[in-house]
Amino acid sequence: MEEKVLACDNEICKEKDNCERYRLYKAGEKEYKTHNGKKHKGCGQFIQNTK
Repeated sequence: MEEKVLACDNEICKEKDNCERYRLYKAGEKEYKTHNGKKHKGCGQFIQNTK
């Protein structure tokens, strides 16, 4: 069984526009977390967009 990807609402993360987690959040996913990406770097939870 595939594990569910937890969305992320981090608006300042450098990689947010390329991250599947942020895309899920913007698409309305109710379950999310704020990961630790910064303006100058992404976080260790980054997943490349698939769409």
